[in-house]
Amino acid sequence: MALSDRLARFNRRANPIVRRFAGRRLSPVAIVVNRGRTSGRRYRTPVMAFRVDDGYVISLPYGADRDWVRNVLAAGSCTLERGGRRVELTDPRILAGSEGLAMLPAPARAALRTLRVTRVLRLAAS
Repeated sequence: MALSDRLARFNRRANPIVRRFAGRRLSPVAIVVNRGRTSGRRYRTPVMAFRVDDGYVISLPYGADRDWVRNVLAAGSCTLERGGRRVELTDPRILAGSEGLAMLPAPARAALRTLRVTRVLRLAAS
């Protein structure tokens, strides 16, 4: 089992606890709110989101093939809860390699390189 899969399995258990403070003021963790592609169910996923000039970049430590990422890509939008505020995001794009990682702060970039993360999700603020 890959490290990213083990980390994802651990975080599935921790997410209910993280959701209690994620997205709130002073929390480093944000929440992506999206709808399921087939179920239409609303999902709330804790993420690490970083502000860039005209939107946000979200690290993808478990890869781009996770359901929440596919939901956002299919819908073309999502809501981000960060710092006690909600932001509507559009135009999701997966960026690979140095193009995406260069948008992240140096400490996050170093941590993600250690985990061999090569992709991020780029979204524009509406």
